[in-house]
Amino acid sequence: MPAETDADVATLIARLRAGDHDALAELFDRHREKLRRMVQLRLDHRLAGRVSASDVLQESYIDALKRVDRYFDKPDQPFFGWLRLVVGQRLADIHREHLAKKRNAGKDVTIDSPIGGDSACLAAYLLGHLSSPSHAAQKNEAFVQLEEALNQMDSVDREVLALRHFEELSNTETAEILGIQPAAASKRYVRALAKLKLILETLPGFTDGV
Repeated sequence: MPAETDADVATLIARLRAGDHDALAELFDRHREKLRRMVQLRLDHRLAGRVSASDVLQESYIDALKRVDRYFDKPDQPFFGWLRLVVGQRLADIHREHLAKKRNAGKDVTIDSPIGGDSACLAAYLLGHLSSPSHAAQKNEAFVQLEEALNQMDSVDREVLALRHFEELSNTETAEILGIQPAAASKRYVRALAKLKLILETLPGFTDGV
């Protein structure tokens, strides 16, 4: 059976294996809010007004429905991890479709139009959710400084921060996604959070809201 501890989830997966596509809808709904947080963090802000998190999730559900047989090629993987991969691939396709021309046209970066990428998305998220300078010019400057500082972090530490602090995943889920032991994921999160606090302290106008 797939490596899920929740008996209800295991039952749904068994129904899905038997061809019951309603089970996929129930499984997707079970994880919808976690997947929504993932999309909200990682969706490029330049797509605001054109693409919503709900749009991405709707398209991802259709993708999952078409590709569900692939999950059963490796049924020991957690189903949430597989769904998250499907959503991530759809998000990457959307970015390529909508932003390729913009990336070729120029590379000016402001808080209102951050480039795609974890550091830019994290920087934009922080500026939008923590106490920060209110003046537009100050925000743009803070965005650039924050993105540059986040880029200096170890990429795995940065991803742990995104998964735990912003996507609100459990330590176990984070470890499964990154392919590391839970103890290692926990240590990396504590380290990354400490680094983030130090980064925010260097930026004028911020208060500690992490």
